[in-house]
Amino acid sequence: MPGIPESPDRSPASRIATTRRQALMGGAVTLGAAALGTTLGTSSASAATSTPRGPVISDPFTLGVASGDPFHNSVVLWTRLAPDPLADDGLGGMPDQTVEVEWQVSQDENFRRIVSSGTVETGPDQAHSVHVEAGGLRPRADYFYRFRAAGEISPVGRTRTTTAPGARLERFAFAFASCQSYTHGHYTAQGHLADEDLDLVAFLGDYIYETGDQGDIGRGHLPAVEVRSLAEYRIRHAQYKTDENLQAAHAAFPWAVVFDDHELENNWADDTSYEEDIPSEEFLLRREQALKAYYEHMPLRAAQRPAGPDLHLYRRLTFGNLVDMHLLDTRQYRDPQVEDTEREDPERTLLGADQRRWLSRGLSESRATWNVLAQQVFFSQRDFAEGDATNFSDDAWDNYKVERDGVRDELAQVSNPVVITGDVHANYVVDVKADFDDPESATVATELVGTSFTSGRDGAEQNPGDAVQLQENPHIKFINRRRGYVRNTVTPTEWTADYRVVDKVSSPGAPITDRARFVIESGEAGARPLA
Repeated sequence: MPGIPESPDRSPASRIATTRRQALMGGAVTLGAAALGTTLGTSSASAATSTPRGPVISDPFTLGVASGDPFHNSVVLWTRLAPDPLADDGLGGMPDQTVEVEWQVSQDENFRRIVSSGTVETGPDQAHSVHVEAGGLRPRADYFYRFRAAGEISPVGRTRTTTAPGARLERFAFAFASCQSYTHGHYTAQGHLADEDLDLVAFLGDYIYETGDQGDIGRGHLPAVEVRSLAEYRIRHAQYKTDENLQAAHAAFPWAVVFDDHELENNWADDTSYEEDIPSEEFLLRREQALKAYYEHMPLRAAQRPAGPDLHLYRRLTFGNLVDMHLLDTRQYRDPQVEDTEREDPERTLLGADQRRWLSRGLSESRATWNVLAQQVFFSQRDFAEGDATNFSDDAWDNYKVERDGVRDELAQVSNPVVITGDVHANYVVDVKADFDDPESATVATELVGTSFTSGRDGAEQNPGDAVQLQENPHIKFINRRRGYVRNTVTPTEWTADYRVVDKVSSPGAPITDRARFVIESGEAGARPLA
């Protein structure tokens, strides 16, 4: 099902989208000094000749701006002050003191119709990050936002609120993506993502990688070690955030983020390291540093602010009467991984008791047309062994079979369940079966798995073992291993998933194509391909 590349000349719509992206990222230069001076106090130019209100800080907005977790009347606005984002102490070149940051939300990109504004303080204990929950906004409305600190103006971001819960919504467009190793590839797909017209981006984990990998394309990790301390995690997040394409994608739409494993350590589980034989107390100290740095760099609400090693990540976003999106945490509460012979233990949990009850209640109470589980690891059964032998991933839901099957049975009782997944660096389309061992059993839900942005390097159409997967798992309908993201258009009658891919990430500039398109009809579980 090969796609058609974009024309080298680019379509008019694409040129418009690119122009919008340039405007969003242009900040003070795009808006002009006059607009800035009248709406956000003294302009940057005039501030240089007056007494500054705080320490002299040059170009603090090197990591861009972002928004996230939109409600019908509010949205999170994020930035971090970091004039020297890769400074060895992890503090971004900021002074060891509190700084005042102004923020604005406007109905227009010239900031002539300000609807919300305020001032917040941030300091070294937060790595000078800023999280504003801007309220008093209208449902399903576009807004522009920006920040100012020490006379400097940030780039401008664009965001969008949701439709009020229960209100009629005819269309919801979003993309989901995951796994963006800085060393494995250029952020070409993120640049294309910024040119889309979306209500939301759902990022499903592995925003950073903790390794000391240097790669072979000139994008080696900083620091050049596996990160463990708070300063090191801050530097690693800042390094990723310096990428202009990633900044553009954040500035273009609100994001809803969840972490997976590499934000801390490969395949970790609760208080247990997968890689090292160390005491739980020691691992929890590392987890505390990693999750603090994660929160400091993500557009998350105060409800997600970590307390020690704990961060309450699971939550729900509602988009009118059309979509309930249940964002899961498959790391903090899971039992450690076991051999396949133990995977059917009914006591084993991936979600933990509290999250499991929260999910059950949310599914049973949902009145949305579509119910989405936005989560990290492969949900459906996936046997890698040919013939009578079996081989399942110990890091996926297969290692927690009884709980997975219980969640599957609950999904079968709700309206139009769709599971969206990251982690495995490949595109999949899967029929979620009432009995995975019986191909003739009913299809009760659909799982859409997205490839990585860059992790795994350029990728391929398929790996040699994929033929075995397709043979042994007839509920798997599609596999592709190029890099990119999945764009989704959801209406009351159907869900269309476009698998958008680039040929390579080892060098920048690859065009994006629609590798495949699948449609899920409302009321009929399972996806069908469109030519």
